[in-house]
Amino acid sequence: MKVPKPGNKIPELAPLRTARRVIGRIVSPVRKPPGSAPGTLVHTGPRKVESVTVQRLTYGPDHLREDAGTEIEPLLPEPEPGTVCWINVDGLHDPSVLEQVGARYGFHRLVLEDVLSTHQRPKVEEHRDYFFVVLKMLSYDEPTRTVSAEQVSLIVADGLLFSFQERPGDVLEPVRERLRHAKGRIRGGGSDYLAYALIDAIVDAYFAVLEKVGDHIEELEEQAVDDGSTETMHAIHQFRREILVLRRAVWPLRDALGPMYRGDIEQIGEETRVFLRDVHDHAVLVIENVESMRELLAAAMDLHLSGISNRMNEVMKVLTMIATIFIPLSFFAGVYGMNFEHMPELALPWAYPALLTLMAGIAVGMLAYFKRKRWF
Repeated sequence: MKVPKPGNKIPELAPLRTARRVIGRIVSPVRKPPGSAPGTLVHTGPRKVESVTVQRLTYGPDHLREDAGTEIEPLLPEPEPGTVCWINVDGLHDPSVLEQVGARYGFHRLVLEDVLSTHQRPKVEEHRDYFFVVLKMLSYDEPTRTVSAEQVSLIVADGLLFSFQERPGDVLEPVRERLRHAKGRIRGGGSDYLAYALIDAIVDAYFAVLEKVGDHIEELEEQAVDDGSTETMHAIHQFRREILVLRRAVWPLRDALGPMYRGDIEQIGEETRVFLRDVHDHAVLVIENVESMRELLAAAMDLHLSGISNRMNEVMKVLTMIATIFIPLSFFAGVYGMNFEHMPELALPWAYPALLTLMAGIAVGMLAYFKRKRWF
């Protein structure tokens, strides 16, 4: 048995390592200490930035002001009638930021705890003066063909919206551009309409991820038929795991959006509910696409296994025909390979070519019979 050298990767363990990476994206490896009091602010996800950055946009129908910094306290606004303030925080590894926000505006500590727990499922919670939204922002890495899910938390109050992200870089830049250039009705809407715009941008980005994943799944379908290598099977398994990450991020969103457009949350106005209903339809469409991709991957796996089985059957058929042809030939070779003293035909001068002719005739005759039966 050949023992691998230290540091060498064992090919058989590649699927196991991939599964661990996917499990790490679904289940947080960092948890609060058992028995911690409810509302204990502990960041349970990986640290993805060196320092926290804060961006504030304060706007109204005829004005917009942008501020940024690394400290949250100077950017916490005082309520101003007729204005909406959007504060975006990138980086969740510093619980003191949430401590300051909670102490200033009276947000429940369980809400702040959920912001720091980055493996929450998408949900919506209503509180007395605000509502809380958790959803997943998806991105796709072309080189590694992996789906990344980043938690985005929204706390929406009257004229105030906090968004918390794990790292800089998001799909919300179109919303910022609409605010800067006063496009559409976003400047005239309240914080509930801003929350709708952010949710809509995140859900619309799902379609771009699905499109890229779908292109690779189509390639896998073609490979599943033509290629019987183990790499194809590993690629199919990898995409099935990526679809699991997609499904976990998208599936609960449909139920989370229900109370928002049905009017169960008082902080959301009637006009905004109409737009949220459209986002709900988009979420349902995304879920249907994800389920279709799961079925396509299952079909691709079946095709791949069927192709391997068919190729194996072809090989076995050829080997069986060869063995069948050589059975009578082996019989003649065995008979005349016996060491009997009295075998009269051995003395005949034409016996050897006659035997070879007979054996060749048997082989040709059996091949003709197989051809007639369409066995090859």
